[in-house]
Order: sequence, then C-alpha cells, then structure tokens
Amino acid sequence: MSGFKSLIGKPAPPFKLKNYDGQDYDVSPGKTGLPLVIFFYPESGSYGCTREACQFRDLVAEKATFSPDKVQVIGISPDPVEKQKAFVEKEKLTYPVLSDESKDVFNSYGIGRGMWGLVQVARVTFVIDREGVVRDAVEGTMNYGAHTKFVEKWLEKEAGERTTVDTD
Repeated sequence: MSGFKSLIGKPAPPFKLKNYDGQDYDVSPGKTGLPLVIFFYPESGSYGCTREACQFRDLVAEKATFSPDKVQVIGISPDPVEKQKAFVEKEKLTYPVLSDESKDVFNSYGIGRGMWGLVQVARVTFVIDREGVVRDAVEGTMNYGAHTKFVEKWLEKEAGERTTVDTD
C-alpha cells in the first residue's frame, strides 16, 4: 500500500505551517486529546474547495459532534498565506486554514496529484484519533461533499463507542 492509505493505523506526522493569519501553527496529533480532522484541498476559492470548506464550517457551527470541544478541524492547501487569509475572511471560516506552499506536509501525508494528474494535489481527508493515530482517510478530488459525510460518520461511530465504554 502506498500513498496516503499507507498511514492508516500509524501515528500521524506532526508538522508546523503558517496559518491564514501568518502565525506559525503547530499540529501535534494526539497532543490535545481530541480527534483531529485534516482536510487537504487543491485551491482556496475554487468551486469545490469553497463548498467543502463551507460544509466543514457549517458542521462545526451546527453539529454537536463537530464542536471544537469534541474535534479539531484543520484545512490545508498549497496556496500562499495571503490567499488563505482572503479565503477565510470571505467565507467566514472558523478553524485553522494552513498554507503548505512547499507541499512538504502533503508529501509527508502521501498526497500526490489529483484528477488523474491534472490537479496539483488531490483532495484527501484524514481522521486521526485522540492518541494521534490515523484511523481512516478518504480521497475524492471531484466529490467534495463526500468528505464531510465521511468525517460525520466516523465521529458519530467514535462518539457511540465512547458512550458504550463509559456506560459499561
């Protein structure tokens, strides 16, 4: 197994990137004790990427399973900080949106080109558990809507398992 799927079951790589506000943002999976959702996307402001980012924004605001005290959501694209800032402000995004212009983090997560090589990076979402282990990942450069559904199912399953453990 190669690429991003080879990370499933392994510790998620930590990294530091610039947030949309220009500040360094450290990501250390497992450190907060919360599950972590990282969605990598091709381009801020493009149709599919805007829809995906806004779907995550809306779920964070509307769904208890997505509340910031239950899960951390982070978006990453290869766009420069200035473009990320304009994107976050225009779309009123409420979570970190990081810039990976060098694509070092894309590479460390095994993400290559998307859409048969036509797009500079694929759209891939990772679900990382409370201990920092990658539990699952989904790729779908064209199907931006599948990413939030994928995460929602995982979070609901994880919440159900935690409830079962807590009541046993």
